[in-house]
Amino acid sequence: MKRHLIIAIFATMLTLSASAQSNLKKIYDEDIDPVEQIDKALKRARKDSKFVIAQVGGNWCRWCLMFADFITKDAEINKMINDNFVYIHVNYNPRKPAEGDKAQQTEAMLKKLGKPTRFGYPVMVVLDANGKVIHYQDSSFLEQDNGYNRDKVIRF
Repeated sequence: MKRHLIIAIFATMLTLSASAQSNLKKIYDEDIDPVEQIDKALKRARKDSKFVIAQVGGNWCRWCLMFADFITKDAEINKMINDNFVYIHVNYNPRKPAEGDKAQQTEAMLKKLGKPTRFGYPVMVVLDANGKVIHYQDSSFLEQDNGYNRDKVIRF
């Protein structure tokens, strides 16, 4: 009896988690070359005198989608980002090894960003307009309860 109850509770939690994630907008383009994506953002940053934030993660990552949703819906944070940064979502899936050209592109992206995956997902990599990494932000330090803390995100 207890075992069936535990299984039922676990199944319900998985269903609710999947449902919550499916309501979030998918923001990562899994088909583009991530290095080319970063280079285009750097070009825009140089033109507009901004920095680049590369949010590394994927559509498989609930926290990645939640962060994008959070910064889009908060008007002050959204304005701050748009005024100062070129913000991109760089796809990376550690659970699905890339093959062929995608594997080379992924390795080149990780090298360009200084292997940021050690911080978990999402990880934000701040670059100056010349492509130099100036900060890594482990998103777990921006979290609070089941979401993100507005004050911590603004401080970042």
